Amino acid sequence: MAINLTKSTSIDLTKKNPGLNNLHVGLGWDASDSNGNDIDCDVSVFMLNDLNKIPNEGSFVFYNNLKSGDGSIVHQGDNRTGEGEGDDEEVIIDLAKVSENVLQMLFVVTIHEADSSGQDFSMVQNAFIRVSNNSTGEELCRYELNESFSDSDSVQIGRVYRYEGEWNFEAMGDGFSGGLETLLDMYN
Repeated sequence: MAINLTKSTSIDLTKKNPGLNNLHVGLGWDASDSNGNDIDCDVSVFMLNDLNKIPNEGSFVFYNNLKSGDGSIVHQGDNRTGEGEGDDEEVIIDLAKVSENVLQMLFVVTIHEADSSGQDFSMVQNAFIRVSNNSTGEELCRYELNESFSDSDSVQIGRVYRYEGEWNFEAMGDGFSGGLETLLDMYN
């Protein structure tokens, strides 16, 4: 049974699930602005080292780089509208392949071209991130965003991180402005 998380709470993924190596991370949302225009939300994964930095170019996964350099993360592609039920964008992670210098994988959702379109996360509803065992399909945890983020065009929604030799997930829900570039500047 999946655990519903609240902001800033964590769950152990591998200690409670020995042998868990393959994760499916699904993210979803419903989004349209006041004019009924679709909002193109994009999921990115920042693989961070002990300095909280992206160690190399292959450690940043997004719609133009769908696979990490170490082969551990595979983004399943860009969904430009968020239409339909369920996951809008998906990421598959093979924990056994994650480079030793990577301590966490940060999941970020950004609004593509938010500045020019005048869009922000107050226009995004029903946003969530969920983590499942990719081998069995069992959902392990879910975090649903409840804040409005009216001045944000990006949200750090959650992270998978190492702690005492095990993998954990933390629900984050931290909003930012300035688009993907701002976050890249923070972590480069």
